[in-house]
Amino acid sequence: MEDFNDLVGFMAVGRERSFTRAAAQLGVSQSALSRTVRGLEERMGLQLLTRTTRSVSLTEAGERLLASIGPRFEEIEAELESLRAMTDRPAGTVRITTTDYAANTYVWPRLQTILRQYPELKVELVNDYGLADIVADRYDIGVRLGDQVAKDMIAVRIAPDMTMAIVGSPNYLQSRPLAKTPHDLTLHNCINLRLPTRDSLLPWELCKGRRELQVRVEGQLTFNNVYQMIDAALGGFGLAYVPKDLVDAHVKAGRLSWVLADWFPTFVGHHVYYTSRRKSSRAVQLVVDALKAGYRRRGQ
Repeated sequence: MEDFNDLVGFMAVGRERSFTRAAAQLGVSQSALSRTVRGLEERMGLQLLTRTTRSVSLTEAGERLLASIGPRFEEIEAELESLRAMTDRPAGTVRITTTDYAANTYVWPRLQTILRQYPELKVELVNDYGLADIVADRYDIGVRLGDQVAKDMIAVRIAPDMTMAIVGSPNYLQSRPLAKTPHDLTLHNCINLRLPTRDSLLPWELCKGRRELQVRVEGQLTFNNVYQMIDAALGGFGLAYVPKDLVDAHVKAGRLSWVLADWFPTFVGHHVYYTSRRKSSRAVQLVVDALKAGYRRRGQ
């Protein structure tokens, strides 16, 4: 039976491509995990991982082993969770990938009640603009805009359509020319949102009637958090492209102003999604139901 623990350790390293992250995930020391994987390699007579001082990668044998055993262990895990669902008290950890905006606006507010009601339920909420693969990255559910969800997922709407807006502070706009067309954004200091890939910034998608544009903007500041972008815009550091509902109150109070308002695009609202494999999990279903209920109660 020791081999099963060794295989679990190998899978964690293989998926994370890091002994440090895998050890933290499993709650063991890095040195102990390294000995475990090395012992597995010695018993099999195969090198499964290629180690350098900076990286860990899978050998051909390692790739084959991970691809073979990974789905089987996931099936076992899903069946165990299904059996746990027979109890009245859901337990276990539900890992969720989403964005900071969706987490703050929809996910976290709707989870608080069930977390208090079910103390054995745990939630790991990860904010990520990288459109993570929930199967490969071992998330239980994801929350994304409707058109960002893969077609092979079970998806349920939890929010109304989302409109994006461009805003700037009155002080900033007084010192810059009036933006009448998207091309005029080149004359402005625009605040960018960094996506997880190093050279990728979120393009500003704009729409007017049937015309749709993707604009690449430049500016002094780049963040990976939409709330910092809003703070920077409030401070007069430039224009920000952010969800409209987050800045409505600032515009009404005169702290921010709309820019190119006739070009604001609207996207299909946020959905919670998961694979059919996760459907039988009582904990996952409880979280999904809470997110759905929050949308229905508001009548949206």
